[in-house]
Amino acid sequence: MRLCFLVEEEYRHDGMPREVIAQLGAWGHTVDVIRPGRSLLPLSSALTAGDHDAWVLKTVSGGPGLTLLEAAAHTGLTTVNDVRAIRGVRDKALAAVIARTHGLPVPVTYAAARAEEFARIPEAEFPLVVKPADGSSGRAVRLVRDPGELTATDHEPTAGLLIAQPYVPNSGTDLKVYSVAGELFATERRSPLHPGHAVRERCVPLSAEVARITAETGTAFGLDLYGVDVLFGPDGPVVVDINDFPSFRQVPDAVARVSAAVLRLARRGPGALAAPPLPVPVAVPAQPAAR
Repeated sequence: MRLCFLVEEEYRHDGMPREVIAQLGAWGHTVDVIRPGRSLLPLSSALTAGDHDAWVLKTVSGGPGLTLLEAAAHTGLTTVNDVRAIRGVRDKALAAVIARTHGLPVPVTYAAARAEEFARIPEAEFPLVVKPADGSSGRAVRLVRDPGELTATDHEPTAGLLIAQPYVPNSGTDLKVYSVAGELFATERRSPLHPGHAVRERCVPLSAEVARITAETGTAFGLDLYGVDVLFGPDGPVVVDINDFPSFRQVPDAVARVSAAVLRLARRGPGALAAPPLPVPVAVPAQPAAR
């Protein structure tokens, strides 16, 4: 097969997708790499020629890669993930609405162009987690304990839409669940809101409840390669973030698994949203500390 990877500068040295690209090449496939921030792309010919079996995106939120992927999809080319699914999770305000309409356990979400507007939220809902609607990798995420902190000047101002959600009390440990075209893997990691909390990043068993929530997330958004951040709050698991084509850290044989999944999805053809997840063998449920 011949594949085209759109890779932003931020990810050019990361194992995902650098090692995946190398693996696909070792298997005899041709992989072209376009760096949206550094490449000249002849749109009129490159996208209409149909020389690639699929286009794959590994880019930052708000970067130029998504527009190029959407252009490829518009001409009838296959994209991984489906471009409609990527747009749905890249905008966290939109993602919160999609998740809630599909019955996923997500926090109540508010949106505003300026952080000061969140002072109108009832004080009983504080503390709040405030973050950019187009954020990624924990960028500019902050915990706001009371309305007075919304006007603090010791944080970098953020352009664009912001979202705020009531903080979910937790022990400082996040559960990151990765889906590789239906196969689910769970890992524990430190919460970005608790940088002083010591957590050894490791694979953990996946409970039936969290497996169901993760599979339903993929179906709701139409994703195939994705990650779901889960917190265990007083009322059970809560989805606090969704990412397309994440790092897949700690996933066993991640490079081979993701590479094989890319090939399967490329062969599926254009315009098909994610198929129902494969059956997931459920191990002994993870035992998070009391929240």
